[in-house]
Amino acid sequence: MAQHTVRVIMNGVTGRMGYRQHLLRSILPIRADGGVLLPDGDRVTVEPILVGRNAEKLAVLAAQHGVSDFTTDLDEALSDDTASIYFDAQVTSERKKSILKALAAGKHIYTEKPIAESVFEGVELVTAASEAGVINGVVHDKLYLPGLLKLQRLIDSGFFGRILSVRGEFGYWVFEGDVLPAQRPSWNYRAEDGGGMVLDMFPHWNYVLENIFGKVLAVTAKAVTHIPERWDEQGRKYAATADDAAYAIFELEGDIIAQINSSWAVRVDRGELVEFQVDGTHGSAVAGLFGCRIQHRVRTPMPVWNPDLPTTEDFRSQWEQIPDNAEFPNGFRAQWEQFLSDVEAGRPHAYDLAAGVRGLQLVDAGLTASAEGRRVVIDRFAS
Repeated sequence: MAQHTVRVIMNGVTGRMGYRQHLLRSILPIRADGGVLLPDGDRVTVEPILVGRNAEKLAVLAAQHGVSDFTTDLDEALSDDTASIYFDAQVTSERKKSILKALAAGKHIYTEKPIAESVFEGVELVTAASEAGVINGVVHDKLYLPGLLKLQRLIDSGFFGRILSVRGEFGYWVFEGDVLPAQRPSWNYRAEDGGGMVLDMFPHWNYVLENIFGKVLAVTAKAVTHIPERWDEQGRKYAATADDAAYAIFELEGDIIAQINSSWAVRVDRGELVEFQVDGTHGSAVAGLFGCRIQHRVRTPMPVWNPDLPTTEDFRSQWEQIPDNAEFPNGFRAQWEQFLSDVEAGRPHAYDLAAGVRGLQLVDAGLTASAEGRRVVIDRFAS
């Protein structure tokens, strides 16, 4: 058994997502566990190179987690021939130019989404990656969530019969920043800095829908800014120029209708921060981050509408929770392991930059539908 060490340039690790999910819960545990076991019995382990704008923060992270290399100079990191993978978790507005630099340096690419700020820029990245001949991947973390993995098992087993519709609810109240500090970065609410609910979440909804239910063929949407003023990390008031909520209907292949509400101006009254209800001819399910509840047709009650009498049925008690009868690792780590294995084997990653472009197409279609008040058909990007 041989062990190979892959050095990964990680850009944006001082941010919330880059640090918590990718460094702390993915790369460092993979390293601590001796790497990823490959089919031939070999192992590939990782050694991160931390990149960011704040040298002091990087130094603290490196010391805290036993990382030997860090720098504020991306060009310096990319010139390191021993580093073969570039990972990007920066703000969206900085992503494209950094990935293009990494491709010019011959690095394999793994990146958060959205991969760029427009479809045109996304296609530019796909073209550059193809010309560079490197393995490329885009984070599709929600596909690895326990709740959605259970949902996928139900679909594969034919539980639903013919799927009719999907209803998604996502979001929570993000504090404005005046009375209590906001729990999301202020750039998320400035369009000029790459913020916005549609740009942030529609790439997620695209890969969830196309990989679990079917390709998105058309969209009708309304994007709004419910909270017009917010306060940044320094307590300064600023104009929120980006949409903080989006309400959409997605038409999928197979005549499936998906409705998804996304909002940072909603107070949570559901079991989890995101939930998808799937209704089919034979049964229904409600899947969240971790749980998945089902109701088969043979156990479906017969509610009767009567506005003159109070409802006495406990509808939620009529659903059955799917047990945790399998081990579900952290979704970000699971995809990292898959990507590292693909790089080692020299095979394409299932969720590549082209998938990222399709996410941007849904963003573009959603914003167009909202601005023009119409249904927008999507000409899906294939390669």
